[in-house]
Amino acid sequence: MSTQTPLTDARPPTRTARRRLSLRRRRSLVRTAQYVGLLAAVAAAAGLADWNQLQEQFLQLSVAEQMFPELLTVALANTVLYTLSGFGVGLVLGLVIALMRLSSVAPYRWLAALYIEVFRGLPALLIFIFIGVGVPLAFPGVVIPGGAYGQVAVALGLVAAAYMAETIRAGIQAVPRGQLEAARTLGMSQALAMRSIVIPQAFRIIVPPLTNELVLLFKDSSLVLFLGVSLQTRELTKFGRDLASETANTTPIFVAGLCYLLVTVPLGFLVRRLEARHAQAR
Repeated sequence: MSTQTPLTDARPPTRTARRRLSLRRRRSLVRTAQYVGLLAAVAAAAGLADWNQLQEQFLQLSVAEQMFPELLTVALANTVLYTLSGFGVGLVLGLVIALMRLSSVAPYRWLAALYIEVFRGLPALLIFIFIGVGVPLAFPGVVIPGGAYGQVAVALGLVAAAYMAETIRAGIQAVPRGQLEAARTLGMSQALAMRSIVIPQAFRIIVPPLTNELVLLFKDSSLVLFLGVSLQTRELTKFGRDLASETANTTPIFVAGLCYLLVTVPLGFLVRRLEARHAQAR
C-alpha cells in the first residue's frame, strides 16, 4: 500500500506580494536615506561653524551676568505684565465682538465682521504705531491711562480681540443648541442662558486655542519698543538690544531669547496637553 505525501505549496509569490515587499523595502530605504541626510547636514553645519566666534558673541558669561537682576525684575516682569494685560483686554473685547457676531441684529453683525477683518488683516506693528502716534495726534484730549502699560494693553488687546472673537464664536456654536433651548424652557432669558449655561461650556472648549493666543501675545509684546518706552518699562527684546549695543556683543539678545523660550515652551506643552484632554473627553 503506497502512501501519498502531501505536496507543499511551492508556488512562487504573486506579483502583488513582490510589489508589496518592494514598496515596504523602498519606504525603509527612503527613511534610512532621510536619516543619513539629516545627520550629514548636522555634521556639515557643525564642521563649518566657528565655535570660538559663537562662544565669543553669544555665550559671554561676563556679559550675561550684567543682565541680572534687571533681566528678571524689569524686562521679564514687564513682558509678562504686558502679555497678561493685553490678554485680558482682548478676552473681554473678543467676547463682546463674538456675541455681536452671533446677534440677530444685522448692524451688530456687520460691525463685528468689519472689526475682525480689519484687525486680522493689519500687521500688529501698525496697530502699535497707531496707538502710540496716531491716537495722540487724532484725539489730543484722549489719554490712555497707565502710560506705556496702558498703551501696550490696548494695542495687544485690539489685535488679540479679532482672533479671540472668532475662537469664542466657534466655541459658542459648538455648544449643542438644545442647551440653550432647555434653559429657555425653564424660564431663563436669552442673556441669562448665555451667561450661565452656554458661555461657561464654550470656554471649556476653547481653552487650548486661547492658551495658544497667550503664547502669541507673549511674543508680540516685543513690539512695545516702537512706543518709545523708558528704562523701567522695557521688555525682554528692548532690554536685550540696549545691552547688546552697550557691550557690542550679542549675548544679551541670546539670553533674552532663552527667556522667551522658558515661557513659551511650557505654554506650548500645556496647549498640547489641553488639546489631548479635550480630544479624549469627546
